[in-house]
Amino acid sequence: RYGTVTGVQTCALPISDKFFSVNFLYLKKLRGKMTDLEKHVNQPGRAKLVKQVREKINELGITYIYYQFISVTGRVVGKGIPADHWERTAEKGFQLVYGATANLFVDRHKNYIGYGPEAMELVGIPDPETFCQLPWDKRIGRVFVTCFRNREERVNPGGHLTSDCRGNLRIFMDEFKQKHGLELRVGTEPEMMWLTKNPDGSPTGSGFSKPYCYHIDQFESLRPVFMKVIEYGRAMGLDMIQGDHEDAPGQLELNWTYDNVLRNADRLSTYRQICAQVAREHNLIACFMTKPFMGVSASGCHTNMSLWKGGKIEVNKLGNKKLPGVEGVFSYVSGGTNTFMPDTKDMQLPGKVGLQSIAGIMEHLPALTALGSSTVNSYRRLWDQGFWAPVYADWGFQNRTCGLRVSAPGRFEYRSVDSMHNPYLLGAALLKACDEGITKKMKPAAPESRNIYEAQKAGKDVKKLPLSLGEALDRLAEDEVIKSAMPDEMYKVFHWYKNDEWERFLGATTQWDLDTYLDCLP
Repeated sequence: RYGTVTGVQTCALPISDKFFSVNFLYLKKLRGKMTDLEKHVNQPGRAKLVKQVREKINELGITYIYYQFISVTGRVVGKGIPADHWERTAEKGFQLVYGATANLFVDRHKNYIGYGPEAMELVGIPDPETFCQLPWDKRIGRVFVTCFRNREERVNPGGHLTSDCRGNLRIFMDEFKQKHGLELRVGTEPEMMWLTKNPDGSPTGSGFSKPYCYHIDQFESLRPVFMKVIEYGRAMGLDMIQGDHEDAPGQLELNWTYDNVLRNADRLSTYRQICAQVAREHNLIACFMTKPFMGVSASGCHTNMSLWKGGKIEVNKLGNKKLPGVEGVFSYVSGGTNTFMPDTKDMQLPGKVGLQSIAGIMEHLPALTALGSSTVNSYRRLWDQGFWAPVYADWGFQNRTCGLRVSAPGRFEYRSVDSMHNPYLLGAALLKACDEGITKKMKPAAPESRNIYEAQKAGKDVKKLPLSLGEALDRLAEDEVIKSAMPDEMYKVFHWYKNDEWERFLGATTQWDLDTYLDCLP
């Protein structure tokens, strides 16, 4: 795991590390300081990892590599480059337009979101510790990259590109650990639906299986699909632990072991790629849309979290005899002290750090909703309260009617998250909320043990979370703590993209409009 590094030790080049250390130090003296890009390329130990990737390329017969990063909406974007050029790309990176961080989409006024065509090109530098072979085409490898400003920019050349949500999360994770000596570990529960499709590729309007929750027969009907997902997942470092059929048509949830917030986000992105590939192989649609059907449950992505001191990396946790990638992809953090564990005789109450973190998150739940429920469709889930929708800003022990619950001693679950969210943006925002709670020694209100709807009937005043994307964006705009998780250009891109999505919705005529108003007058 690598974070922001201030020293210069080695260089990932196919000749003497010592030679290039001397030359980079000379450049540093000449210019006064190293750029963020140069610091990243010259992290201690990176040259060794670059060489290990070359060994894996040769061992596995990889001829092509996907260099990928994450856009504002959680899409996987990047470039493909022949493996022959690994060393050069590891040192120099590749260039791509800044607007790729916003999917290179235009808004409703036909302007490119975030960056216009006059903007320069980012530099993507691969992170060799993330290199892995694609199990469905073993000629191809995959590596995540960190994005930087162009080397020739007049302002902050080679600086961290602040619209790189993955790069931001790594920086905030390292800063949080330096400040508090704590690591945020996260486990996600990604629900999604397997839909059937017409010959033209459009959805038929139904899921593959019947909406029977936990029924093994319906789970079995999707066995060829989920077994292939598990096979590919294990081959790409996902320690799959459990799964079940949920209560919507074709809805499955498959889980893997938790890890630090960055590596879990990488695995969630990998899982989505895997599902998309398996869907192609089985002529299905892997649907992560929050609410494709009314009257049945939506696809949530409950996010379980805890803060830890210490711990170690458990190398090759999956026990592979031959690793189809570098060791770090298949390793997990384990052990240490979980600061969320109860420190009193009351086993339903987290420890002091846990309570402070809950207080920080509770304080910022309205703004966090813009990140956890980040689409117009997300709010179909929150409006459909008959299906355990977490719409109230309250918390309790194993109380699913609250937006936040202690799901077991030692962790709590943020429930107002769905399967369309960007885990890098949300992870950074959760770190900022926990940081405020711990720094200010905040205390949450008493936990709610009653059904929140019954508590309201009894007179409890509970605030609802935002119930539309527009309202959530307004709450985010007012919240400087959560906005700080999206520094500089990141917030600009996110707000532009999502506000345009909201305005497009407001300006759209839907089937509901036609059904309701087409013949309302003679």
